[in-house]
Amino acid sequence: MPPKRIPADVGRRAVAEALAAVSEPVPRDTTATAVRYLLQVLAENAEGNSVEIRVPPFGAVQAIQGPRHTRGTPPNVVEMNAATWLGLATGSLQWAGAVADGLVAASGSRADLGEYLPVAWETMEG
Repeated sequence: MPPKRIPADVGRRAVAEALAAVSEPVPRDTTATAVRYLLQVLAENAEGNSVEIRVPPFGAVQAIQGPRHTRGTPPNVVEMNAATWLGLATGSLQWAGAVADGLVAASGSRADLGEYLPVAWETMEG
């Protein structure tokens, strides 16, 4: 069963709250919703199954056109923490810099998300 789709208004609100938090930590549920929503948007904008993007413990999606992966460890994997994903997905971090700084673990010939970031989360319809 596919994960439940996050409505755009709920997702955008969670992202805005997560980005606005400067001095106080964001509630875990808000962070989880923001991360999952931005992963959902990426998967919609870059449909496919050749790369698995993981943001533990909150979520993972498969995206980007190419050979479909069906079993075992995928050949193209991108993994990062929630703060890094939020920064990349919203444009406050750049892909090349995050990879160079070791904030992103990317393996495989298709694991470069640079052309798909930031995601167009503010314009997604609900």
